[in-house]
Amino acid sequence: MAGNTQDFTDANFQNDVIGSDVPVLVDFWAPWCGPCRQLAPTVDAIATEYTGKIRVGKVNTDENPRVATQYGIQSIPTLMLFKGGNVVKTIMGAQPKERITQMIDSAL
Repeated sequence: MAGNTQDFTDANFQNDVIGSDVPVLVDFWAPWCGPCRQLAPTVDAIATEYTGKIRVGKVNTDENPRVATQYGIQSIPTLMLFKGGNVVKTIMGAQPKERITQMIDSAL
């Protein structure tokens, strides 16, 4: 992944997201999804802007169906903010950066 985003997978999700000591923004996406590709630069910018405050990563739902199923992902892109191992906020669809940063700021 570009910038400061991480790749979260079925294998590392428990450790890197659920076990994180800082909030984690997870972008559920797929390569064939136009809105996902449109949102990617925004997610990368947020990762850079919030370095040291939160972790930011992406789950490719095609390659990691277990995590996507576990969290009931039915449409992509879906952004979930995890804090203390729990989902605290969810946004579906390509959203403006301001809406995403408001979601993050409200949880910090």
